[in-house]
Amino acid sequence: MRDGPDRENHQVTDTTTPETTAPAAATPTFADFDVHHDIVASLAEAGIVHPFPIQAMTLPVALAGHDIIGQAKTGTGKTLGFGVPMLNRVVSPRDPGFADMPHAGKPQALAVAPTRELAVQVAADLERAGKLRGVRVLTVYGGRAYEPQIEALQRGVEIVVGTPGRLIDLAQQGHLDLSRAKTVVLDEADEMLDLGFLPDVEKLLAMTAASRHTMLFSATMPGAVVALARRYMSQPTHIRAMGDDQENAHTVKAVEQFVYRAHAMDKVEMLARMLQAKDRGLTIIFSRTKRTAAKVADELVERGFAAAPIHGDLGQGAREQALRAFRNGKVDILVATDVAARGIDVDNVTHVINYQCPEDEKTYLHRIGRTARAGNTGIAVTFVDWDDLHRWGMINKTLDLGIPEPEETYSSSDHFYEQLDIPREAKGRLPKGAQKLAGLGAEVLEDLGETGKSAGRKPAAGRGQGAGGRGGRGGERRDGGRSEGGRSDRPQTPSGEGESKPRRSRNRRRTRGGEPAGEAQQG
Repeated sequence: MRDGPDRENHQVTDTTTPETTAPAAATPTFADFDVHHDIVASLAEAGIVHPFPIQAMTLPVALAGHDIIGQAKTGTGKTLGFGVPMLNRVVSPRDPGFADMPHAGKPQALAVAPTRELAVQVAADLERAGKLRGVRVLTVYGGRAYEPQIEALQRGVEIVVGTPGRLIDLAQQGHLDLSRAKTVVLDEADEMLDLGFLPDVEKLLAMTAASRHTMLFSATMPGAVVALARRYMSQPTHIRAMGDDQENAHTVKAVEQFVYRAHAMDKVEMLARMLQAKDRGLTIIFSRTKRTAAKVADELVERGFAAAPIHGDLGQGAREQALRAFRNGKVDILVATDVAARGIDVDNVTHVINYQCPEDEKTYLHRIGRTARAGNTGIAVTFVDWDDLHRWGMINKTLDLGIPEPEETYSSSDHFYEQLDIPREAKGRLPKGAQKLAGLGAEVLEDLGETGKSAGRKPAAGRGQGAGGRGGRGGERRDGGRSEGGRSDRPQTPSGEGESKPRRSRNRRRTRGGEPAGEAQQG
């Protein structure tokens, strides 16, 4: 039933290359590889000429058609590592042989991502690189109306990028035919399995061609990812670009890390002062829960900052509105939960703030990896509550950060101002003269024809919520993930319905010994 479990002759070729050993001289260009000249020209138009280390290591192997397990920390540019080979292999409508293809217009390649934001980012990179080739790329994910996605599939596409739930929905409805997909990419495979998508991934792989070219990319390699590779890949080459031992194969050298033991009642005050630090640019604040993300964003807006929340209780339109405002410079602070922040690929994030201590070292690494991207440097600040000291101790020990006991810190602490370069005159409110950004309201909220929930910013309760609940897979199931909290199985009540029906009055009578209380007393 499944396609090729325990595929024969499984063998892993291990290619480990520390990023720091990449030669400084004679840096290769995309034109040095066997890449279609239109792809090279499209990348050059976007100012991309030289591949990053993970791309330079991946391209020769992937272009030759070998299965790949790519392991690289966040922000290393792995999207083009698999994107260029995908674009290179497909036959586009501008190619001479396209008209003679018996199944022209059916997807020839598939990329699966764990979250909507990551799917959108991957598709944007592919569209940019395949622009001059005329390759049609379609993004499909829950929270948007089905009709535009179905119409695009009917017109014909070469590459489909999507989240597992909506991909399976469209395939089961007969709109998406993956039998011609000969290149399959699983991006952020570790996160995909963490969110419980393994059965869906297996279903999707079974729908593709048996002779497919499979590439799996992951920041970490837990046992479940290795088992998936063994089951569905043929003699994969394992390519690692994780840095040298001094970086402990995990931490990002360019990120300056500060950890403070903070009091819960003082955290927002500390945030407000920290956000006035010298040379602070775009900032992402992470929280564990959706409620905290919404509360912190609201408090910062009250204090004069241009902040926007992004979490699973928001409709897809509101999530995209927040991301656009962040990218377009209308807000410079994004308050996010871990799952919702996947796929936020912005190069000039200067600060990452952990408002709540991460669950584990993997979450910590994914969070701080949002800064110091594309050769930039960054600052990561972590607040540790008193009851999180043990959790932080485990993170510190695993990553060997050298900060076993975070210093007790308050918004008035001298070392807090000095370490983060905060002006002494900074207080808990942004001065009027410094409030120069337009804010979230200046960004248009698109009507996406969302399914299963309200399109607005107001959190929606019930099973139909697009990111936190299954929503008939129209709202991507499990996308809220474990960090996003559980989902309610109660049916959603239409707005105002409870007020339109008068409450039934009940006549209750007190009894004693089976008789009305009054009669019992009289007897």
